[in-house]
Amino acid sequence: MKDQLLDRIADRSATIAVVGLGYVGLPLAVEFAKAGFRVVGYDVSKRVTDLLMRGESHIQDVPASEIAALVKSGKLLATTDESRLKEADAISIAVPTPLAKTRDPDMTYVIAAAEAVKRQAHPGLLIVLESTTYPGTTREVMQPRLEALGLTVGKDVFLAFSPERVDPGNEKWNTKNTPKVVGGITPACTEVATALYETCIDTTVPVTTPEAAELVKLLENTFRSVNIGLVNEMAIMCDKLGVDVWEVIDAAATKPFGFMKFTPGPGIGGHCIPLDPHYLAWKMRTLNYKTRFIELASEINSSMPEYVIEKTVIALNDDSKAVRGSRILVLGVAYKRDIDDMRESPALDVIRLLEERGAKVDYHDPHVPSFREDGHERKGVELTDAAIAAADAIVIVTDHRAVDYANLVQKAKVIVDTRNALSKVPRGKARIVTLAS
Repeated sequence: MKDQLLDRIADRSATIAVVGLGYVGLPLAVEFAKAGFRVVGYDVSKRVTDLLMRGESHIQDVPASEIAALVKSGKLLATTDESRLKEADAISIAVPTPLAKTRDPDMTYVIAAAEAVKRQAHPGLLIVLESTTYPGTTREVMQPRLEALGLTVGKDVFLAFSPERVDPGNEKWNTKNTPKVVGGITPACTEVATALYETCIDTTVPVTTPEAAELVKLLENTFRSVNIGLVNEMAIMCDKLGVDVWEVIDAAATKPFGFMKFTPGPGIGGHCIPLDPHYLAWKMRTLNYKTRFIELASEINSSMPEYVIEKTVIALNDDSKAVRGSRILVLGVAYKRDIDDMRESPALDVIRLLEERGAKVDYHDPHVPSFREDGHERKGVELTDAAIAAADAIVIVTDHRAVDYANLVQKAKVIVDTRNALSKVPRGKARIVTLAS
């Protein structure tokens, strides 16, 4: 089985299926198709599959022109028909792994995908889980379902974990040139999975087990979460000491060894950094171990929207204005610069907290003209001179490059800059408040 599958991968006669056509799955499906494979993209959303089959894209980093060309050539099929998975020689699972309100892993999507694969599985199949999850998921959730069919993993079918490393909006690192970690249940599983990814990814990094691969992703984002928590606390300390935190960070970053630059902000967003450390923390709680660094970093990072509100309250108070009844304009609701991804964005907390205090909140985001939250639709406003002048305070939550900051500082009354977006902008009439000022 292994040799036959390796041959089909080598000559591109294998059919590859990707389960989940979101921020991770769609770019991966495109890379497989561009490498010469026939790709079946499976998603439960008919809206998504219909859009793709019309040659359009719902992911900012994937050009519609690429989708249209691949669909037209027959290399890419998007479908809601689960039975089409039976055609696949290899299946990559890239479905969401959110956290429940208790911060426990919500495995609903992974289990649903595992059940779908189980119903369509056959000898000679490679399955790779890419969804970020707790250590042990591949072995505990995926493997028993395959073995229940009488299939021996490593002989009849092949199973591995390969963590996604998608960074939306990154102009340098994409799916193809970001190294791919791969860890299989058996050496044969690792070999086959590595061979598949080597066809479309520049660099693969085999590890000995799926647990090692699962931990790689969690370590990467726990590292980022802890260090962001550190600089967020440094911003608060600098505020109390009357020191410019950005000057401190920039000066520290000149050290050529032993220091990596992280910057403070209004909180953390995206699907990875706010969630991944909690997968590791949850797993360790089951082993009666408390992950103190993770918990502390989470506490600091999740409190930053409140800190932003405190800064806004003080800024308004200095103008003899109360938050209640004030008009606040939030700039940027995407979780980071120059993308349209709002997952776990701190802007949502900032808006909610301001409204809870009675503020009248509008937002502007050049990449997110509207969005829905809790069943309600919000529409952004144009960043006109009138809108700027009408705001009692403007809060920069996301520093999109499309915003005319030079005009902003000339027309606004007060700006709370949580991203240091105005550091290189000539001063205007606006009073500027930062996280550490």
